[in-house]
Amino acid sequence: MIFDEAPVTGPDQTTRQRVVRSILVDGPSTAAALAERLDLTPAAVRRHLDQLVEEGAVEAREPRSQAVRGRGRPAKLFALTEVGRDGFDQKYDDLAVLALRFLAETGGEDAVRAFADRRVAFVEERFGPLMAAEPDLSPAEVLARIFTEEGYAASVRQLPVVGEQLCQQHCPVSHVAHEFPQLCEAETAAISRVLDHHVQRLATIAHGDGVCTTCIPAAAATPGSTNQKERVTG
Repeated sequence: MIFDEAPVTGPDQTTRQRVVRSILVDGPSTAAALAERLDLTPAAVRRHLDQLVEEGAVEAREPRSQAVRGRGRPAKLFALTEVGRDGFDQKYDDLAVLALRFLAETGGEDAVRAFADRRVAFVEERFGPLMAAEPDLSPAEVLARIFTEEGYAASVRQLPVVGEQLCQQHCPVSHVAHEFPQLCEAETAAISRVLDHHVQRLATIAHGDGVCTTCIPAAAATPGSTNQKERVTG
């Protein structure tokens, strides 16, 4: 859930976003304090808090100090969880772009390429061990498993005669790669190295395509690894 950019589907969604942002800005708060800040009834705030707790975005805590005692139990404080904080746009992409721009200005093209190669080192580190552990998978399917574990939602599509296509439905660095295609180029080069064969990147999300697609020739695939048209590896 992205609280800054979530689609507004009604008053409840809008109010829930206000509740979460108030906790983010002012820290752990009681339902009464939230109601006062947001000009809502305590009952309305509690309803939203219950939903946020159920979603894992907020957690209820006992107050640390009970020096001021009144009648009944002290009111609980509601604080954001890590899930709740992750719901806000942290602008990590913007930060990454700025960092790579600085790297390009100070270290040049070679420095950016070195960074891109370092980022995809996981491909070569995991390919051999996973091939040995999963002998029934084709090399492309092993790559799909590796990329899926890194958040790419990858799958393999069989193409008659031609070979296979490695399809990545999501790219966690697509916004950065739009300005720095070296990230995409490093991925393609890493795939070629582990397969010991030339592969061709046909499309990328970073450049507006719906899916990142890499063509893996039949010569680089293990024949008979699967009879399915498409297999999602995860």
